[in-house]
Amino acid sequence: MRLHIHKKGIRALGVAESFLKGRGTKAALAGVVMRGDFQIDGFGLTMITVRGLDGTRGIIRMFRDLGRTDINVIMLNGCIISLFNLVDLHEVSKTTSLPVVCVTYEESEGLEKYFEEFDDSNERLEIYKRLGQRVPMKLHTGHEVLVRFAGVDEENNERVVRALLDKFTIQGAVPEPLKVARLFARAVIKRLDSNILKF
Repeated sequence: MRLHIHKKGIRALGVAESFLKGRGTKAALAGVVMRGDFQIDGFGLTMITVRGLDGTRGIIRMFRDLGRTDINVIMLNGCIISLFNLVDLHEVSKTTSLPVVCVTYEESEGLEKYFEEFDDSNERLEIYKRLGQRVPMKLHTGHEVLVRFAGVDEENNERVVRALLDKFTIQGAVPEPLKVARLFARAVIKRLDSNILKF
């Protein structure tokens, strides 16, 4: 799948989650559709389980619920979310027929040891291994991020992914679709905690 980075109307679906530690079993998974000129023209929202294994299904469900045919790439604010709810990038890419780019910001040790406490530890370990190694990328802002991606089949795919992140990043390390999605998810989970919203 090709990423037409210089296309004026390129759209990214940025996805981020938020949950309150020790308070409830659900996390808000929020999506923001943003154009390359930073115009927002869509929102998605679903819930996933803290410590569950439904993050992949949640992202696919959100994408389908949006009913959009003009999204060019899915960007994730991490693929190990909500206390080890692992997202299978390759499954998301295959099911949506879109490139998927996952951005993280800090180095970490291997996580295999943390899966041992789960009954489905083998499944989590398999997904984790499929994710592969993170690729360091320095953005035009001077900040370095760690990236995994799937479904970017063209040559020089690392260069293409870096150019995509540069296009959607104004300052700092967090691309704008992910920044807005994260704010959206945090607002939702806070309102849920205060019982203003009911799901």
